[in-house]
Amino acid sequence: MKREYQRWYSPNLERDMELLIFGHRGTPILFFPTRMARFYDYEDWGVIGAIRDKISRGKIQVYCVDSVDGNSFYAKDLHPSERVKRHSCYEKYILNEVIPLIKSRNKNPGLISAGCSLGAFHAVNLCFRYPHLFKKVIGMSGRYDLTLKLQYFDDLFDGYWDENVYFNTPVQYLQNFNDEQLIRSLQKIEIILAIGLEDAFLENNILLSTLLQEKGIRNRLDFLPGEAHKARYWGELLQQYL
Repeated sequence: MKREYQRWYSPNLERDMELLIFGHRGTPILFFPTRMARFYDYEDWGVIGAIRDKISRGKIQVYCVDSVDGNSFYAKDLHPSERVKRHSCYEKYILNEVIPLIKSRNKNPGLISAGCSLGAFHAVNLCFRYPHLFKKVIGMSGRYDLTLKLQYFDDLFDGYWDENVYFNTPVQYLQNFNDEQLIRSLQKIEIILAIGLEDAFLENNILLSTLLQEKGIRNRLDFLPGEAHKARYWGELLQQYL
């Protein structure tokens, strides 16, 4: 299996950013890390190993990007408005730097957005905001409202709310989603969500799936037994979904 490390200075984030590329061809996967995790964690946790055969056979090519969660959503020293602005810089990094890299390296017209935990938020939110870029999105163990406070998960904006928070909260903006062109674009995408029956954000996933259905946007919501916020589940799911 081909493995390649990339690092460059990001003008959008004003810092060096790193990523790993697994595979030589196939459908490209933009794979977001979990909460506060790094670009190499999916490899270390065996998630990449679980889909190694698909990568080696050239069915898929996986781009494991890094996160800046510690400088955005989890930067408690910043005002919440600054946290979400920092996230917007990360979004620009993905749109203006990472995706062009993928397109320059892989001529496959399809692009899949995927992630686990907070990575599922990144994958789904980006896909919903820019559906023309993707053919499929996979969100595993995701949380699609970062203002929720449940169990050991905090409201990442400490009660603060503005337009930027709204437009980065899928279960909020979907309720008022009436742009027909965007809806038609989302209807063309394969949307897959997976959540454990005992996971904290079970109801949040059900709400997201329901809101999509109400807009005529088909989606698949899979339930796993117990608390499924674990890497071994994610690897097994990816074997099915990719």
